[in-house]
Amino acid sequence: MKKSWLALALLAAQPAMANDIVQWWDMSVTALHGNDYDLAASDRQTTVTFETAGAWIYGDWFAFQDVTYFNGSNLSENDTTYGEISTRLSASKISGQSIDFGPITDLSWAFMLEEGEGPVTSFLYGIGMDIAVPYFTYFNINTYRRDALSSGNLSDGWQVTPAFRMDFPVGNSNIIFDGYIDWVFSADNQGYEENFHFNPQVKYDLGAVIFGEHNKNQLFVGVEYDYWQNKYGVKGVDQNTYSVIAKYHF
Repeated sequence: MKKSWLALALLAAQPAMANDIVQWWDMSVTALHGNDYDLAASDRQTTVTFETAGAWIYGDWFAFQDVTYFNGSNLSENDTTYGEISTRLSASKISGQSIDFGPITDLSWAFMLEEGEGPVTSFLYGIGMDIAVPYFTYFNINTYRRDALSSGNLSDGWQVTPAFRMDFPVGNSNIIFDGYIDWVFSADNQGYEENFHFNPQVKYDLGAVIFGEHNKNQLFVGVEYDYWQNKYGVKGVDQNTYSVIAKYHF
């Protein structure tokens, strides 16, 4: 299996900076299993995802590394890797003044790097907005310009990515509904279709029930839905599936 430098970055993601620079941070690992995945070595997959997220005095970050195993594949290489590193530099934090108007609570310079096996490496840059939406714990929208960095990658163009989270208290526990949408449009290259990827999760805080309230936000179980129209920019390939997940926060 190819070793990704994104994986190494995630393993070293615990901030080495002073506490007054890092405002909060989190690391987690997720196990996911599902069927009916298109354009893969096997339609049945098991994925282990390592994630880190946090905020510091000038912005925030999010990164993940997927290691996917193709169950039942007859190929010699029956696994693959894919990861993303994204960061945003907050105009409010950098200027020291609140940049807000209407429902918009902050503006950011947004950057992201995608990397994996195959022609998928891309650099994205643009503008992020944090938006106050009733009943949402957070809601932000990043608008990016996509530049392909690997030969054969035709995904140059534009992308809009909303990300969101909602929390629903249930007794002494919690249900979380969160996820993202990637809408890639106005591609520069013929043959790469506009595509729409909706990937939400519904998770129940099982750790709070099993281990007590002092272990809230640690162990989650749930389901992930995956709808991807024109997956990878391939016209007519519409993935529509779900997976069961378990997630542990360190």
